[in-house]
Amino acid sequence: MVKIGNIGLGEYPVILAPMEEVTDPPFRSVCKEAGADLVYTEFISSEGLIRDIAKSKKKLYFGEHERPVGIQIFGNNAESMADAARIAEEAGPDLIDINWGCSVRKVSSKGSGAGILNDIPKMVSITSDVVKSTRLPVTVKTRLGWNHENINIVEIAERLQDIGIQAITIHGRTKDQLYKGDADWGSISRVKENSRITIPVFGNGDVNSAEKAAFIRKTYPVDGIMIGRASIGYPWIFSEIKHHFQTGFLLPAPSISERVNTCLLHLKGSVEWKGERTAVLEMRKHYNSYFKGIPDFKPFRIRLVTVDHFEEVASICKEIVSEFS
Repeated sequence: MVKIGNIGLGEYPVILAPMEEVTDPPFRSVCKEAGADLVYTEFISSEGLIRDIAKSKKKLYFGEHERPVGIQIFGNNAESMADAARIAEEAGPDLIDINWGCSVRKVSSKGSGAGILNDIPKMVSITSDVVKSTRLPVTVKTRLGWNHENINIVEIAERLQDIGIQAITIHGRTKDQLYKGDADWGSISRVKENSRITIPVFGNGDVNSAEKAAFIRKTYPVDGIMIGRASIGYPWIFSEIKHHFQTGFLLPAPSISERVNTCLLHLKGSVEWKGERTAVLEMRKHYNSYFKGIPDFKPFRIRLVTVDHFEEVASICKEIVSEFS
């Protein structure tokens, strides 16, 4: 049993990665239903929380059915990060996660996210202040290092463990790589293979199928895997991976009706959560994957990404069931 503090996650947890404008409550719910063992909020600005900005505060919300759930915060100021952790704790999550891995320029250029990987002492100091500020388990998500000349994740993991984090998730690329090239699972594994490391080590990067997940589990000695981009529009990746782990066989692809029903459930929840216009616009990033593999689907996809109202999407989805079932 893998545990973060006292939180049991099963023998080999499959975790939903925090993703901005993706892992909101409606999407987390469909991923949880599909079998995600742990889910995270979108990353939340520490400055936004302490300034009581409505958009940031709203991201603290989660439903009881999502547990175990982590709230992820980011920033580069120790006092703000500690205060944000205390605010997040009041929302009642199971853990607090620190984002030291986001390579998006608007985050990293300010020394937040992966931008702190060129100042490890500051990273350790801020993390220590966050750990001291909350009674909840604190975890970290980060990358291998600043660039290929500075892959120092083993040292980073040791130092963060020493000041009290209770798990680490490592994306197998450097800050400079962004999402280019292949994830380096060998470097992730070296953290787990280090005899000094006793906390759970989770790997992240390029796990996009049940077969790939099984290969990672067999080949690299990590405690579990985190799924990010491959889950967008395809929550079934969690059930497919877990089924393959348990049986050695692959689940058949979801039926057309199942795709449509889950897509509309996700969209309906998003409409209720953030309003129709925003929900319909943001849902467009999910359609390719919700309906991937369907031959001659392009005309329907074009229509889905050009309509602006829930009822229009629902009408097109009815046509999809009629056309392809």
